[in-house]
Amino acid sequence: MGYKTLQDPQFAGLANYDPRALFAQLPTPAYVIDEERLRKNGEVLAALAERTGCRVLLAQKAFSNYDFYPLLSRYLAGTEASGLFEARLGAEEMPGGEVHVFCAAYRADEMDKLLRYADHIVFNSPAQLARFGPKAKAAGKSVGLRINPECSTQDGHAIYDPCAPGSRLGTTRAAWDAAVSQDPSLPQLLDGLHFHTLCEQDADALAVTLDAVAEKFGDLLPNMQWLNFGGGHHITRSGYDIATLEHCIARAQNAWGVTVYLEPGEACALNAGYLLTRVLDVVKNGDTTVAILD
Repeated sequence: MGYKTLQDPQFAGLANYDPRALFAQLPTPAYVIDEERLRKNGEVLAALAERTGCRVLLAQKAFSNYDFYPLLSRYLAGTEASGLFEARLGAEEMPGGEVHVFCAAYRADEMDKLLRYADHIVFNSPAQLARFGPKAKAAGKSVGLRINPECSTQDGHAIYDPCAPGSRLGTTRAAWDAAVSQDPSLPQLLDGLHFHTLCEQDADALAVTLDAVAEKFGDLLPNMQWLNFGGGHHITRSGYDIATLEHCIARAQNAWGVTVYLEPGEACALNAGYLLTRVLDVVKNGDTTVAILD
């Protein structure tokens, strides 16, 4: 059915209904987005930025309903993308905001297009930095490297853990040192470092990770303009330890003089909507009862 609001003539008179009565009259399947809850999430993130001076981005891989980008742009500094098309989406639908992009590997045939949209480009490896970094710098972009602090704070999610043994994501300190020994000009390309190791976690995991970042990469950070803490921060969840998050932000700012970026995805849209569906059939198999949805 596409995107509609309660102001659409189709829903005339329903805006003040009990949600259950409203949902019963909507066509399914549909995503129903609670604009007020989305706004409250934005207010939490904007207040964090105002208190600390950090900059908060929308990770579009978690929420990319661009109909709500004008609303979110009131609270956020911009968008984070995982490739060319998300970068274009952020640039076109949240104009005036920063556009950051990280990809595990960039395609040479897409780099010129990407440079039209992205402000910050983060590379996953020294090889990618060496290949594309000079072109990005020449285009006036801020260039970063994703680091792997080799500090896992997740249990039972190794497949999603960027710090798991053998992870493809981020550059270890050993790999960085080996690359610089072969090409001493690499550090001159860098404006910032990026790490993303969390997944729906609280700030205690960030504090542990930041200790590891300081230990392994702290000597590089005074030469950087920014440090991106990545995503996975459940900032808008009830009970989240914002005080510890703010302490981590202040620690990085004071120790290394960097601008701190956060790029939450789920936290921007947490509890801000529903997947509305109908049960078409119920089947039983032994002791298991299964609902078949539309």
